[in-house]
Amino acid sequence: MLRALMENDVKKLLSGLMASVMVVGTSAAMAQSTAPLKLGAVLDMSGLFADITGPGSEAAAKMAVEDFGGEVIGRKVQIVVADHLNKSDLAANFTREMIDNQNVEAIVDVAGSATALAAAEMAKARGKIIMFNGPGAVRLTNEACGPYIVHYTYDTYALASVTGLATVKRGLNSWFFLTADYAFGQELERDTSNIVTKAGGKVVGNVRHPINTSDFSSFLLQAQSTKASVIGLANAGGDTINAIKQAAEFGLTQSGQKLSPLLAFISDIDSVGLETAQGLLLAEAFYWDLNDETRAFAKRFMERTKRAPTSAQAGVYSSVTTYLNAVKKAGTTDSAAVMKVMKDTPINDMFAKNGRIREDGRMVHDMYLFEVKKPSESKARWDDYKLLATVSGDDAFQPLSASRCPLIKK
Repeated sequence: MLRALMENDVKKLLSGLMASVMVVGTSAAMAQSTAPLKLGAVLDMSGLFADITGPGSEAAAKMAVEDFGGEVIGRKVQIVVADHLNKSDLAANFTREMIDNQNVEAIVDVAGSATALAAAEMAKARGKIIMFNGPGAVRLTNEACGPYIVHYTYDTYALASVTGLATVKRGLNSWFFLTADYAFGQELERDTSNIVTKAGGKVVGNVRHPINTSDFSSFLLQAQSTKASVIGLANAGGDTINAIKQAAEFGLTQSGQKLSPLLAFISDIDSVGLETAQGLLLAEAFYWDLNDETRAFAKRFMERTKRAPTSAQAGVYSSVTTYLNAVKKAGTTDSAAVMKVMKDTPINDMFAKNGRIREDGRMVHDMYLFEVKKPSESKARWDDYKLLATVSGDDAFQPLSASRCPLIKK
């Protein structure tokens, strides 16, 4: 009888232990299934590209999450932000840290081409989706392409084809380049030079400057001495702003030379002011005042940030929404499954109509050629552009047949 009692006690103990193990296992599974879905935004929050992306890109990403409903496949969506300080090693380290230690499922933005290329390698090695909105280097969908890389907003080829071709057609056919000496600037100069020469124009010279230059006087004097009809600014952010302001002080445009910022955002024009920027020709992927949809988005964005959205920031909103829609349809965050849906599904929102992500990761959509308004033509702050032309994505972006992406079979 004593033995029977002992056996019953053992059975009860084992039963209790099994129940405890099941509870722990179930709790772990539930915790895993309800863990937040994290998206990492690697941004320039306070430096050269802060107005272009920075806090505005963070706001755009969070708006996209909120508009989506805040969760997908049963998981709350969170935006994790890091400031790369325009340093490639930091961009790479933050990308690795986010993926390896913070369980981030995808990366967005990564302003700056050198930082983007560094982050791309980290994401590629870990099989994670990375979507670029701030950087422009066409290399991201050429030599540096990957199965989970998406170049969303614009690139140097599109900027070159829209701006370079338009200026040559207007008779401005001799070019001098003032170029930022890093991946983006070099590629923008190369691509624009190719477009200009193919259109019948000529390149009479160039000079390269360090990133984050404050004094452009010697570079502008070189440009002025060539008497080139167009001085192409192959730079971005604060460098573009400083170059435009100092060119006005030197009287370059008054002497008949045309200044063409090959990458300029609405934030740059606002910083420069219409008095100085009027008449500039520039290519953009988005403008807040294009139509009812862009105006509705911009109104909500401005209520949060007190600034108009740049094309990069609008691209962040669109790309985050596109990603979340793909996760919902795929029912998983698996990169291959999500990317297949993203490439199979046309993009129709306030940023793009019938946009599509190609095999090389290029998101193809319309681009726009604008002329900056005169002060007398502007009705309010941010009312800066006159639309001159809409260029289809197929005409603006590098054709797939010319791709140098190893994923593309020729």
